[in-house]
Amino acid sequence: MVILLLTFASARAQNWGGGVDDENIHFGFAFQSVSSLYKVQKKSNWRERFRDPQTKQPLTDSLSSLYGKSSSGYGIGFVVNGRISNHVDIRLTPTLIFTNNLMEYDYTQPTAVGMPFSTTEQKVAASMAEFPLSIKIKSDRRNNFRAYMLYGVKYSADVSSKKKTDDSDQDYLYKYLKNDRSYLSYEAGIGMDLYFEYFKMSPEIKYSHTFSSILNNSESNPYNTPIDKLGLRHVTFSLFFE
Repeated sequence: MVILLLTFASARAQNWGGGVDDENIHFGFAFQSVSSLYKVQKKSNWRERFRDPQTKQPLTDSLSSLYGKSSSGYGIGFVVNGRISNHVDIRLTPTLIFTNNLMEYDYTQPTAVGMPFSTTEQKVAASMAEFPLSIKIKSDRRNNFRAYMLYGVKYSADVSSKKKTDDSDQDYLYKYLKNDRSYLSYEAGIGMDLYFEYFKMSPEIKYSHTFSSILNNSESNPYNTPIDKLGLRHVTFSLFFE
């Protein structure tokens, strides 16, 4: 509703937009809403019980299902936009993202091994510094409106404290799902530039997916072991102000 009202207001405003399209380099800021989801590739023997690496005694029952759960987060960032031509820009949008990535593990009813649970959720809390570099391809401008597509790559690094993932003093059943602390993703999106008198606003939706697995297999635990590869998908809605 807010975007529709702003679009209506833009249609009646002057077309200057602060003159940002005439500058070779300009800056801005962004607010983002993020939906994240793990994409899981399981091992062929993923249902098997997890056993203590030393004693070989089973510590869990057999798995009945294993899947990623959608979760939401938010981000704030900046924009550095370089003008290449009337229809092409190059953009760097460093952003700080706060989100939780969720994985669900369902076990058969605990019997022989005496597990304290039959279902457990692994929550990987992440504070990510992201550096997307994109090519923005723009349509012709119509009054105070211009559509665009973008394609690019993104480098992500976890800037949260390593103490949050330190489970060295925990029993195997209470260890954490481990992810790499940095990774690369590809991304693509669409959006529109709405021009106001002194600035332009750009609602945008973007899809990104990691190039390779982000699973950290540095140690064996009940939550990493059944997984062969672990990808991460983001769907991001952004409002840019430039």
